[in-house]
Amino acid sequence: MRIDRFEDIEAWQLARELTREIYRLTKKPPFSKDYGLKDQIRAAAGSSMHNIAEGFDAETTPEFIRFLSYAQRSCTEVQSELYVALDQTYIDETEFNATYELAGRTRAAIRGFMNYLRRYAKSTVPNEPT
Repeated sequence: MRIDRFEDIEAWQLARELTREIYRLTKKPPFSKDYGLKDQIRAAAGSSMHNIAEGFDAETTPEFIRFLSYAQRSCTEVQSELYVALDQTYIDETEFNATYELAGRTRAAIRGFMNYLRRYAKSTVPNEPT
């Protein structure tokens, strides 16, 4: 599989979708008026997307994987913040479930890509003399 641009990475595409959804949800009152939570959840969603893009230009596979791990953690942060939004009735149960699931799918795609990169890195290491 050849990836020429970070936009080609499925995990980045999902992170973009997650970011779009978070911005949509946080534009609605009263969520839009809770500046602290709104800014925090937007930053976390954006971080998932941006860390994948930033890692794409990493010099080494381990460095790329490090950025992907940050992106993965940001998805988990979004999920946690969704509970706050639900508990404050900024979003309803349906919005919570759909967005929580999207964050989970994004996290899983990032994890899968990290595993792919780890396998790829192992397969390209020259054999050591025995």
